Amino acid sequence: MAEITPEYNAKIVAEFRASRGRVGGTWAETPLLLLHHTGAKSGVSRVNPVAYLPDGLRYLIWAANGGAPSHPAWYRNLMARPNTRIEVGSDTIDVDVAEATGEARERLFARAAERYPQLVEVARSTDRVIPMIVLTPRGSI
Repeated sequence: MAEITPEYNAKIVAEFRASRGRVGGTWAETPLLLLHHTGAKSGVSRVNPVAYLPDGLRYLIWAANGGAPSHPAWYRNLMARPNTRIEVGSDTIDVDVAEATGEARERLFARAAERYPQLVEVARSTDRVIPMIVLTPRGSI
């Protein structure tokens, strides 16, 4: 897995914002959102582009980290501070964060893998269970 650098993420974030949520190149066919999160230990605010799957009013994301042996830093940050915001297209949305578990996690992972078949291979390349995260806009329930 190639390491994603802060410079690479910054380029994707800038392109996303300049084109109202569209990103070209490798990401042209993948819907992305910008995930805001605050470092659990550092308190530093960060933004990461993340692939997502719409689920009614909710957004599903997964902490695959390219099959690396550890979860991405943003996952740990979200679990420590489960209220955040996302950017989708030109909208900024306050969301509540929840990790799906058990049967719900299995069902949501299957839905994501149906849309992104490479997710199955990524899951096979690691010993950890890839977390499925549900982002629910505040006030939508």
